[in-house]
Order: sequence, then structure tokens, then C-alpha cells
Amino acid sequence: MHALTLASFLFFTGLVAFVTWRITRRDDHRSTSGYFLAGRTLTFPLIAASMLMTNLSTEQMVGLNGSAFTDGLSVMAWEVIAVIALVALALFFLPRFLKSGIATLPQLLAIRFDTGTQLIANVIFLIAYAVVLLPIILYSGAIGLQGMLDLQGLTGIGSSTVLLWATVWAVGLIGAVYALFGGLRTVAVSDTLNGVGLLIGGFIIVYFGLQAVSGGSGVMEGWSILKESDPSKFNSLGGPDQQVPFSTIFTGVLLLHLFYWTTNQQIIQRTFAAKNLAEGQKGVLLTGFFKLLGPLYLVLPGIIAYHLYADQGIRADEAYGHLVFNVLPPYLTGFFAAVMVGAILSSFNSALNSTTTIFSLGIYKGVLKKDATEEQVVKSGKVFGWIMAITTMIIAPLLAGQESLFGYLQKMNAIYFIPILAVVLVGLLTKRVPPMAAKVALVGGCLLIAAGYFVPPFNKLPMVMHEFHFVAAVFVLLVAVMLVIGKLRPRATDWVQEDSCDVDLTPWKGAVPTGIVLVILVVIMYASFAGG
Repeated sequence: MHALTLASFLFFTGLVAFVTWRITRRDDHRSTSGYFLAGRTLTFPLIAASMLMTNLSTEQMVGLNGSAFTDGLSVMAWEVIAVIALVALALFFLPRFLKSGIATLPQLLAIRFDTGTQLIANVIFLIAYAVVLLPIILYSGAIGLQGMLDLQGLTGIGSSTVLLWATVWAVGLIGAVYALFGGLRTVAVSDTLNGVGLLIGGFIIVYFGLQAVSGGSGVMEGWSILKESDPSKFNSLGGPDQQVPFSTIFTGVLLLHLFYWTTNQQIIQRTFAAKNLAEGQKGVLLTGFFKLLGPLYLVLPGIIAYHLYADQGIRADEAYGHLVFNVLPPYLTGFFAAVMVGAILSSFNSALNSTTTIFSLGIYKGVLKKDATEEQVVKSGKVFGWIMAITTMIIAPLLAGQESLFGYLQKMNAIYFIPILAVVLVGLLTKRVPPMAAKVALVGGCLLIAAGYFVPPFNKLPMVMHEFHFVAAVFVLLVAVMLVIGKLRPRATDWVQEDSCDVDLTPWKGAVPTGIVLVILVVIMYASFAGG
């Protein structure tokens, strides 16, 4: 069994690596535009696949299915509400981003405010990626792989701690090679190949899982048994004691999605590399359609695992790997583990590529060596990328013991998501708010949310109101403070956004109708499962 699993795993992993190399081997990896923005050549299928795979890592596969194991369908908010944010990106944010011809979000803050604001945002992104995002991707990936491939039995390593460190370092080194030698286009192509495998694999899991529920009597029979045995698991409206109470999707959950899909460098860097605005909008909205399918392979398997294994005492974050290992035939287990490695690598190398972009263009060329050549800028990114990768591989195993991986990720993300979103929105929607307001909001917002989580007596606040309501209240406060500063000490002149002429800004004619359809589908999905 182990030999067959391992063979299918190595075959698919090797196939993706070979095809990616064949497609991208003649690409320009020496210039900043070629390395960081794929030469602005990405078309909508590549953009959609890369955005989806950057998002779909094991913190989603393992963490979100783990949350569904505990709370059921209400956690689909982390997939479905993303559609609202993607529509906002396509119709409002993306035209403005491409107009300025930026490669990083902090560059927009330099254009709108000043270089000091850009530097603060660069530092916030780099710290957040190093301490929060990259370690969680590697840790969750290692945990998922251990369950799927039975790595303890396969390797003979008895110590779970040693095995965790070994798995983290193996995945981290492979991901670093992809990201740092290939640049953004290599990342996007491998994402597309892995994305096809992930969607196929995700639905295969659901098929075999429902077959297991019905005892081999068919998928529809399994679905009926699942709904009848625990109808509360199929309520789209989260209760007050669950991870995503229904009211929070209108406050903190929506704001976290807005940041993640509209101002998060790791995600939106793909859209900066769009061939033109129309291709970018198509790619973003296609991603929205895929997110509507997310509950099928990111939530339903967790509910299936609860039905099958709830009485076996497994932890929520172990549920997905346990399900895959037990319901898939050995040859498919290896294939799916390879797809999961692809998902881990996609998120890890995408975040690492974004990190090197921010450092190289924002700090190395922006602060340390302003006269650096293009080759020096690219080289600095690769060196810094290796430093970040090694740091991440050291931090990741230390996350062992977190109760809810996905909950921990959202909580830590809020510390920097909310202030950056507030600054970008106010910057784009106003003309006179000055740089000082942006700096106060960035630094003050991060400190305020961190204090609300960790510093007594302020950490009582998220207990009085739900933590997602708390971060929404901080967002409103930051916007208000910026507007007041803008009123008391406005810029001397109105800010006018100039067209860089780097990208054709002709919008896609179908963008608005498609956006409306997507929003209607979100409402229908919630209404269909309201009340269980």
C-alpha cells in the first residue's frame, strides 16, 4: 500500500515540476517586471487559477474542514462571502491599482500619501508574512501530509516532533526553490496545474466520503443520511457560540475578506500582472465562481468526517487528513497528497514571492540602495527570500498545539488586515486626507487590535462583543480618525491619481452583470441552507 501511495505521489509531483519548467524555462527572470510581475502577460485563466491556489492551501483544506467538523456549514462564510470582496476588487479596486501601474500595494500608498507611509506598510507586511502567514502554511501542510501519507509508518520516524520538523523543512525547501528561482510566472503556471488537480481531487474526496457514509449505497443516499443524522450541521446561519455567528458576516468577517481579496499583496500581485484590465476583471470574477463551489470541498468533507469519526476522539484539525487516508484507495491517496503538496507550495511560494517583491522594490531599492540596477534588485529579493524561508521553517513547528488553526490565522490576520484596509479605502475615496492620518491609522490600528487580543484589561473587549465585531469597531474608529485629521490638517491640494499608461484600462463589458449575478448567487446559497 505504501509503495503504491508513494509512487502516485512522486509521479504527480514530478509531472507538475517538469511541465512548469518546460513552459517557463525561456521566461525573463532577470528584470523586475519579468520576475515580480510575469512581464504583465497573465491572462484570465492563469490569474483565476493562481488566485485560487494561493488562497487554497492546507490552512484552508485542513483548517476550514476542521472548523466544519466542529461547527458545520456556518463556516462556509470563509468561502462564500469572499465572492462579495472579489466583485469589489474587479469593479472598484483593480481599475485604480492598474491605473497607477504598481507592483506592490505599499507603492500605491507612496503615490497617495508619501514614502514614509509606504515604508510602514512594507514593514507590517514583512513581519506579518514572516511570523503569521508563512509558518501557518508550512505547519498546516506538514500536519495534513502526516495524516494522508501515514508518514510515521512510511518513514519509521517514531518521534512526532522530529517528523514534524522534517516535513516542514522538506516542503519549505521545495517551495523556496519554486518561488526564488522562477519568479511570478513560474508560480502562476504551477498554480494552474495544481489547481486542476486540486479541484478534481477535492470532488473525489467528497464522492468517496459520501460513499463511505452510505456504506456503498451511492452518493445521494450518503447525502440524505448526512442531512438526517445531524441537521444542525447544515445550517448556514452560525449561532452565537460558533466560530462565525451570522451577524459577524456583516462586520468583521466581511472586512477581513475585503482586505484579503482587495489589498493583500500575496493575492492581488497576480492581478497587477494582468495583460490588461479586462483580463484582470475576468480572472477575478472567475475566481468568484470557483469560491461559490468552495463549500463542496472545503466544508462538506469536514461534516462527513464528523459523521464517520466523531466518536473516535480525533482533533478537528486532524479530521481532513484522517478522512483522506481512510476513504481513498492507495493510488488516489498518493495523487491527492501530491495535490496537497502543490497547494502548500502554491501558497508558500506565492507568499514568499510577494515578500521578496515588497522587500526588493520597497525597502532595498526604496531605502537601502536607490540606484540599484534591475539585476541587483532581483538578486536582493532572492537573498532575502532565502532568509525568510529559513526563518519560517524554524518558526512553523513551534505552532504545534494551537486549538483551531484557521481561527488562529484569522485572529492574527486581523491585527494588520484592518488598519491597511482602512488606509487604502480612505486614500482612494478622499482627496485631502494627509500622510499623517495614514501613519496614525497604520501604527495605531495594529497596536489597538493587538492590545484588544493580548493586553489586560483591553483583552476583555473581544469578550464583551464578538472579536469580529471588535475589529469592525476598530475599522470604523480608524476611518473616523483619518477623516477628522483630514478635516483639521488637510493636504494643501487635492490628490489626483495619474495614469501610468502601463496597462490598457478598457474594462470588460460583462464585468458589472457578472458581479451582480455572483452577489445574487451568494444570497441564494445562504437562503437555501438557512435554519438547516
